[in-house]
Amino acid sequence: MSHQTPLLQPEEQHKIKTPLPWRQLSIILFLQLTEPVTAQAIAPFAPQLIRDVGVTHGDESRVGYFVGIMYSVFYVAQALTTLQWNRISDHIGRKPVILIGLSGISASMFLFGLSKTFGGLILSRALCGALNGNSGVIKSMMIDVTDSSNMAQAFGFLPLPWMTGNMLGPLIGGSLSHPADRFPRLFGQSTFLKTHPYFLACAGPALFTALAWLVTYMLLQETVPTTTSLWSLIRNRCRTILTFEHTKPPQLDRSNSDTVQGPPDDSKPLPLSALMTPHVLIATLTYATLALFDIALRSLIPVFYATPVNMGGLGLDPPRIGNILAVFGIANGLFQVFFFARLHDRFGTKVVFTCGVASGVPTIIAFPIINTLSRTYGIGATVWFAVGLQLTISIALNMCYSCGAMYIAAASPNRASLGATNGLAQTVAAFVRIIGPASVMSMFSFSVRDPSHAWAVYYFMMVLALLAISVSFLLPRQMWKRSN
Repeated sequence: MSHQTPLLQPEEQHKIKTPLPWRQLSIILFLQLTEPVTAQAIAPFAPQLIRDVGVTHGDESRVGYFVGIMYSVFYVAQALTTLQWNRISDHIGRKPVILIGLSGISASMFLFGLSKTFGGLILSRALCGALNGNSGVIKSMMIDVTDSSNMAQAFGFLPLPWMTGNMLGPLIGGSLSHPADRFPRLFGQSTFLKTHPYFLACAGPALFTALAWLVTYMLLQETVPTTTSLWSLIRNRCRTILTFEHTKPPQLDRSNSDTVQGPPDDSKPLPLSALMTPHVLIATLTYATLALFDIALRSLIPVFYATPVNMGGLGLDPPRIGNILAVFGIANGLFQVFFFARLHDRFGTKVVFTCGVASGVPTIIAFPIINTLSRTYGIGATVWFAVGLQLTISIALNMCYSCGAMYIAAASPNRASLGATNGLAQTVAAFVRIIGPASVMSMFSFSVRDPSHAWAVYYFMMVLALLAISVSFLLPRQMWKRSN
C-alpha cells in the first residue's frame, strides 16, 4: 500500500463534509484582522512621519530609504522569533501565545504613536515583530479546528480579514493623523495631539487589538489538548541544559534515540531536529519559493504603475493606483471565499497550487505588453482591459497560500508538532520576504536606468516564477498522511 493516501477519498468529497465550527472559526478570522489593520494603518502617514522626525535632514530622496528600513525591521524581528513562538504554542497552547502577540501589537502601536525619534520608531516596530508570532499560530489553530473534509473551505475564508484589514487600516491611519488640523472643533485645543499628531492614528488600531485580546481571553477555546505553563516549560528547558552539560549520554544510546523506526508519539511535540523530514523540507521549500515570487510581484506592481510611460511603466497617480489595488483586494477576497474550496475539491491541492504559481508567467509577460499598449494608444480602454486581465490572472496565485498551508499541516511528523512545523515554514517565508522586495526593486531600478536592459527585471521575475513552478512538482498529487 502506498505511503501517500488522499486527503479525501473521491467518493467522500461530496458525501461527507464536516460542518465548519463557525463559533471558533469566526473568532479566529476576527483575530487575523489585527495584523493587516495595524500594519496598513501607518502606511498613509509613514513618509510624512519620517520627514517630521528629521532623520532625512531635508533630503527628500532619502525618505523612501528610511521608510523601507522601518518596515524591514518588523519583518526581520518577526523572522527571528516566529519559529520559537510557534514551537512554544505546541507546549503551552495556542491561546496564550496569541494573547502575548496581541499584547505586543497593542503596546507597540501606542509606542509608535508616541515616538518622536527614528530610534523610537525602530524600537516599536521591532517590538511588534518580535512579540507577534500570531500569523503562523492562527493558521495552526485553523488546522486544529478543521479536518481534511472542510479545511479547504475554512482556508477559503482566510483572505477576508486581510482584505478587510487592508481597506480599514489605511482609512483609519489616513483619517486620524493630524487630528488637531483635520478636526479642529474636536481636537483643536489638544496640546498633546498637536505635539503627537500620529498618536490617534496609532491608538485606534491599538485599542482594536486590545478588544481582540478581550475576545480571545473570554471566548477563544484552546485547541492543543495537553499544555504546560510557560514557567514550567522554561524550568524544564533549563534543567535539560544543565543535565546535558554535566552528564552527557553515551554515544550508542544517542544514536539509537536519533534513529526513530516507529511512529512518533502524537501527544508530544518533537525537537526541531526531528522536524527535518523530507516531507517538511519539501513543503517548506515550496512555501518559501511561493512567498519569494509573490512578494516580489506585489512589490513590483505599484512601482510599475507609478513609473512614467517613457521609462517603462504606466504613469498613474497614487489615488488611481490605490483604487486599482483596492478593487483587486476585494475581487481577490471574494474569489477565494466563493471558489477556492470548489476548485480544490474538484481538482485537488497540487493542481490548484501548480496552476496558481504558473499564473505568474502570463502575469509577468503582461508588464511589457501593458507598457507597449500605453505608448501606442495612451491610457485608454485597451490599457485598462490589459491591466484588469493581468490582475485577474494573478488572483490564482493567492490560492497557493491555502494549498501550501495544507501541505505543511500534512507534512508535520505528528499533530503535536503542527505549530513548530508551521513556524518553520513561516520563518523561512519571512526571511525571503525581506530579500524579495529589495532584490526586485534593485532590478527594476537597473532596468529603468539602462534602456538596453529594460526587460532585465522581467527576466529576473520569470526566473523566480519558474523556480516556484519547478519546486511545486516535488509535491505529491495525493496529500501526505502521517504514519500515526
